[in-house]
Amino acid sequence: MNIGGVEVRSRLALAPMAGVTDLAFREVCRAHGAGLTYTEMVSSKALMYQDKKTRLIMELGENEHPAAVQLFGSDPVCMGEAAAKACEISNCDLIDINMGCPVGKVVKSGDGSALMLRPELAGRIIEAVRESSDRPVTVKFRKGFDGAHINAVEFGKMCEEAGASAIAVHGRTRVQMYSGRADWEIIAAVKAAVSVPVIANGDIFSGPDAAAMLKSTGADAVMIGRGAMGDPWIFDECRAAMEGRELPAPPPYSERVRTAVRQFERSAEVLGERTACLEARKHFAWYLKGMPRAAFFKGQLMSMTTLQDIYNVSRDILDFLRDEERGRGA
Repeated sequence: MNIGGVEVRSRLALAPMAGVTDLAFREVCRAHGAGLTYTEMVSSKALMYQDKKTRLIMELGENEHPAAVQLFGSDPVCMGEAAAKACEISNCDLIDINMGCPVGKVVKSGDGSALMLRPELAGRIIEAVRESSDRPVTVKFRKGFDGAHINAVEFGKMCEEAGASAIAVHGRTRVQMYSGRADWEIIAAVKAAVSVPVIANGDIFSGPDAAAMLKSTGADAVMIGRGAMGDPWIFDECRAAMEGRELPAPPPYSERVRTAVRQFERSAEVLGERTACLEARKHFAWYLKGMPRAAFFKGQLMSMTTLQDIYNVSRDILDFLRDEERGRGA
């Protein structure tokens, strides 16, 4: 897939997710096959106010290329200036514009998926970002705002005309949030209507899901969001399914725990120990999903504030897993 001259050698992308896709988690996902990663979404206004946390969000890993910084906002001038600033700070390969976020406080400000109700303004934002940055511009949006405003096809055409080099389409409306089934047919319709690469998003929770989505939509790549939370190995599985190979076995819980610890150590290097440990609580819980006694250990996770706390909980979990293994072998 070629996005405005940027070569992406994988058909697997990790979706930008606020509070989830920090640098440490993106690095783990790339190690398992994610070929295109995005930062958490960055407020254009916060960036222009020189917010320290915002600058941290845009930090990319040493080998994290190609990668995109995702911006959100509804002021074309501010978005253009923020795009230029993002390129300067992050050395990203792409600038992605969020026009699909369904969260209430974002939509109430006229940002995210609210822009699907104002395609003319959305087009001016794309043009402003493209003119202010020397990086290819991409756009992520949804099926529509609600059942009465399903305009993904028209919106996709507008994005291309305004200068977007690729688009990502989530097959749900804003009102649906993440409920119900994603509409893959609307993604196929968008793909048929535009000439730029299309990345399909929505309901990828396994390798067969990814292969089926590519076949159903004709998209150039798939974007994995919630399916990757606590399971970066999904990229290995998706790649195998897309290549027609046997699916790899799920990793044992001991490997999940050790991977989680390495992720949190890396996060501490970037964000600082306390912030990393607070964020680790939810990530660790995702890694433990389905494990026996997971609920008990999740209770312990909620009090973690230091790396030593993480090491202590991890040791207890690994001890439990070893005891379980011995019991099965007895």
